[in-house]
Amino acid sequence: SHDFGHTPFGHAGEDELDRLMAAQGGFDHNAQSLKIVTLLERQYAQFDGLNLSWETLEGLVKHNGPVTGENIPAYMKAFNEIYDLELSSHASVEAQCAAVADDIAYNAHDLDDGLRAGLFTLDDLEDLPIAGETLKQTRQEFPNLEPRRIRHEIIRKQITAMVEDVISNSTANLDKIKPQSSSDVRHCGQTLVEFSKPMAGMEQAIKLFLRVRMYRAPTVMEMRAGAEKIISDLFSVYKSDVKARPERLKQITELDESDNLVQHISDYIASMTDSFAIAEHKRLFDDTPELG
Repeated sequence: SHDFGHTPFGHAGEDELDRLMAAQGGFDHNAQSLKIVTLLERQYAQFDGLNLSWETLEGLVKHNGPVTGENIPAYMKAFNEIYDLELSSHASVEAQCAAVADDIAYNAHDLDDGLRAGLFTLDDLEDLPIAGETLKQTRQEFPNLEPRRIRHEIIRKQITAMVEDVISNSTANLDKIKPQSSSDVRHCGQTLVEFSKPMAGMEQAIKLFLRVRMYRAPTVMEMRAGAEKIISDLFSVYKSDVKARPERLKQITELDESDNLVQHISDYIASMTDSFAIAEHKRLFDDTPELG
């Protein structure tokens, strides 16, 4: 559930929606996830939201660690004043597992996607932690192995190495801290489920490689600009033209007599899939960017 709040087009869409909502405090996908499961999802007669447990909501909000400082998103802050999620403490072991599993998954899948898309080659991975060593060993042991199978071997062994490291390091942390309750976990002052320091360094190196070679690649930046245009155009036309709004958005705004129009528009756009956002843009504009 921690990704419910993501906008269409991933971080590109989120950054653009954050810019468009700056006057209202911006946009944060974690706060949006909380808003979806506690307010926007309306399935039941007696209440809005999904009636999830306190622990689930806490994990959703704090899976990346304590939420502190002056810039806590407005909805998260307001919800916390009613149902104290102990924002300044760490999350449960389960939520910490979800967070590190997310890191392991997207590092591996983004590396795989970058190779598939031709943004970099197997040879470019020679100096990368885990991948470089796996590449060398695999080529030595199977000199005639096709690139597709080498790629799968690299991804498989990277996931395995990271999972085994997390299990070993987290077990050591638990043995050291010896928490006797979930409260002990929340207030021990550190993340318990995490990479060892050497693996954390390797993981950061992989992220840096992906940032330079994939996320900032010219073709990706071009698609990002197109995604931002789609979000911006939809936001603008929904705000200025009642007739352009989809029926569901019309219903929502007609029922609310407050001045929350831009917030409703933000919530609606954030709920879109990539394909729906593109279809909506094509419905309303003649120059929809090509993102494929």
